[in-house]
This record gives sequence, C-alpha cells and structure tokens, in this order.
Amino acid sequence: MAEASISQDKLMCPVCLDVLKDPVTIPCGHSYCKSCITGCWDQEDQMRVYICPQCRQTFSPRPALNKNTILAAMVEKLKKNKVQTAAVGAQDVQCDICTDRAVKSCLVCLNSYCPNHLQQHESLFKTKRHRLMEATGQLQEIICPQHDKMLEIYCRTDQRCVSYVSMMEEHKHHNIVSAAEERTDQQRHLDKTRRRFQQRIQEKEKECEELRDAMESHKRSAQTAVEDSERIFTELIRSIGRRGSELIQLIRDQKKAAVRRAEGRLVQLEQEVNDLRRREAELEQLSHTQDHIQFLQSFPSLSGALGSTDISSNAVGSLSSFADLVKSVHQLREKLENFYRKEMKKITVREPKTRADFLQYFCWLTLDLNTVNKHLCLSEGNTVITSVSCSSGQI
Repeated sequence: MAEASISQDKLMCPVCLDVLKDPVTIPCGHSYCKSCITGCWDQEDQMRVYICPQCRQTFSPRPALNKNTILAAMVEKLKKNKVQTAAVGAQDVQCDICTDRAVKSCLVCLNSYCPNHLQQHESLFKTKRHRLMEATGQLQEIICPQHDKMLEIYCRTDQRCVSYVSMMEEHKHHNIVSAAEERTDQQRHLDKTRRRFQQRIQEKEKECEELRDAMESHKRSAQTAVEDSERIFTELIRSIGRRGSELIQLIRDQKKAAVRRAEGRLVQLEQEVNDLRRREAELEQLSHTQDHIQFLQSFPSLSGALGSTDISSNAVGSLSSFADLVKSVHQLREKLENFYRKEMKKITVREPKTRADFLQYFCWLTLDLNTVNKHLCLSEGNTVITSVSCSSGQI
C-alpha cells in the first residue's frame, strides 16, 4: 500500500493536482496532463514565451508536446491497482476460527467467519438464525462495554449509541430513538456538510483560477513595463542609461516578490483544496456504510467545522498592474524633453527681432578714409557719414 501511495504522489499533475491524464513531458523534464499544459500555454500565446509552471524555465517558440509512454503505463497500472483494491475491500478481516479472510461477522457470537466456517455457523444455528453483517474488525466497538450487549439504539440526550439494557437503566428517562431514525437525521446533516465542502472546494478552485489569471496578467504587465521602459530609456541611453537599468531591475524585483507571495498563497490554496477533497471523500465513503452504529460513531469526528486558513491579505489584489509605472515613465520622458527644450532655448542663438535684441550687439565703428566711397563724406571723428547726393545718416 505504501508503494502504491508513493507511486500516486509521483504521478500527480502539478497543475490540476490529480493523477496524470494523457501525460506529456516538456523540454525541461517536467510532466503534465496534456490538457493542463496546453491550457496554460494557450494563455501565453500572445507573449510568444512559454513557461514551465514548476521550474519557470521559458521556451520560445512553443515546444512540441511528446507523450510520456512510461508515465502513461504507470498511470494505467495504478488505475488497475485501485480497481483491485476496491474489489477486495479497504479492510481485510481475518476469520476468528482460521487464517482465511472473513466474509461475514456475527453480531450475536461476536466473531467473523470465512465462507467455510460461516457455513458451519449457519448449520449450527439454523433453528435460531443469528444476525450477520459484512465482515468487520470493529465488532467490539458496537458492543456495550458495561452490559456486553450489542449497541442498537441511540441516546440523543448523551449523544451516543446504547444497548437496550442501558436504555432501561442509566438512560431510562433520556430521549431515545432507533439507530435507523438517528442515522436518517444525521444523514441529512452529512449531506449538508458534504455540500458545504463541495461549495468550499468550488470557491477555492475558483480562487486558484483567479489567482493564476492574475499572476499571468501580472507577468504580462511586468513584461510590457520592461519593454516600454527599455524602449523609452534607449532614447536617452547616453544620459540616463544607468537609471533606466535600475528601474527595470525594480520592476523585476517587484514582480518576483509579488509572484513569490502569490505562488506561496497558491500552494496553500491547493493544499486546502486537497484537504477538503480528502474530507469530502471520507464523508462520501461514510455515507455508503451499511452499519448504522459504525456510521453514528464515525460521523461526529468527520463532520467538524470546515475550518479555514484564509489570509486576510488579498493575494490577487497584490498582483497589481504596472500600467501606472509605465505612465510615470512616459511623463518623465515628457518632462525631460520639456526641460531639454527649455534649456536649449537658453544656449541657442536666436535671430534678433526687437530693438533690445539688436542692442545686445551694439558697438562703435570707425570708418577708413582710404576705402570710403567718393560719393560719401565723413564727419569729424569718422562717426557720421553723409552722402554727397543724399542727406546724412548716423551709423
């Protein structure tokens, strides 16, 4: 049984947490259900980068999925073992007369019998048939330890199974009902409890799916932020390349931290789903038991509160988009460009348009008498020129 349990653990799909169905292996060596890994990678088609859900190794282009024939054979063998185990029964009870496996237990003799000794038992008590049930190793648990009588009725006052002798003595004035009636009543509670478990499983599975979608969206957002940041800072790489690299690293660190927290929460949620499924399976098995006493004794321990280890923080909410960060980077670029244009105005020579602009270049001129035009007449100090045919003009 231990070997089968180990094999089943190794044959679990990391995505659906169930035994592998149509197992395939990807290039990094990890194996998944074909439908599970196909569904995961279909969501990544837009990015053209495909990630292993376990080791996070990336592949591009999309790898082909090859069937793992060894795992497929192991899965089939495991299924056959489960069928054989179910046919034999979860519990083998030994005959109290010999070493063969018992098939029936006598509630009067308090013994279990194999087919041969059961026939002898029937022959011995053919005039007074004893009450038989499916073979069980828990006969002593359905016998009253005080009166050595079979437990057949239920005391609601003390909430336990009692014998008829006990009913007439210490339970004389208590609320007594038949085991069948109490079983019917508690069966309704069991069904309600199972529905609550099923609802909780659905809620957890939905939360897992939402968390996976949020993680993928978060990763895509982070990748987009990295690409946009690289494009923006490439334009300014000579002046602010170092700061661009720091921002990219910050994005990656935040993504890594957020994904790590989300993955931790995802593992917890998947564990809770497994626990809920296990308890629901136990309730399912109990609901089909034929022995009322065994049912009544086992149900209280299985019908406890659902319990929850929910963390107050919202793991999906923590996987926020990097859109605001990208917006800030765009704004930073605009501010830098505005600052650049503003500063360039101060250092770029502008064409003078006003008197004040011209006066910036004012200086006194001295004209050369030897090169002056013969139609021009210079004043004393050579600062005023007068045309012979025109009125004078001051330079």
